[in-house]
Parts: sequence; structure tokens; C-alpha cells
Amino acid sequence: MNGIPETGFVRLSQVLNVIPIGKTCWWEGVKSGRFPKPIKLTERCTAWRAEDIHELIKALSEQSATRH
Repeated sequence: MNGIPETGFVRLSQVLNVIPIGKTCWWEGVKSGRFPKPIKLTERCTAWRAEDIHELIKALSEQSATRH
């Protein structure tokens, strides 16, 4: 679905290919709680749970549908 695996972890570049916003907007959303919090896999490797991204996509789709 949308280039995001069903389970596992995805990096920010994969997320932004599906959710078309800039890095700064994404990190502001993470900080405010609108977007899921990342998981530090290593000191220099941050990723998100694929399941959390699928839930976000679903929520954003539902928001969009209610606006129209």
C-alpha cells in the first residue's frame, strides 16, 4: 500500500514519498503530536513503524473526505 510495507520500519525519505510535505513540516508535526514519533534504531538512524504510517495515511484520508 502506497509504497510503505505492511510491517517493519520506514525511513523519512520513504514517508515523504507518500505524504507530500517538506522535512521541516514533518518534524514540526512530530513535535506537535500530529505525526507519529520516530524510533531511534541507532545513534544516526531514525525510522517510523510502518503500521503507524498506515494509520496516519488512513486518518489523513478520512480528514480529507470529510472536508469535501
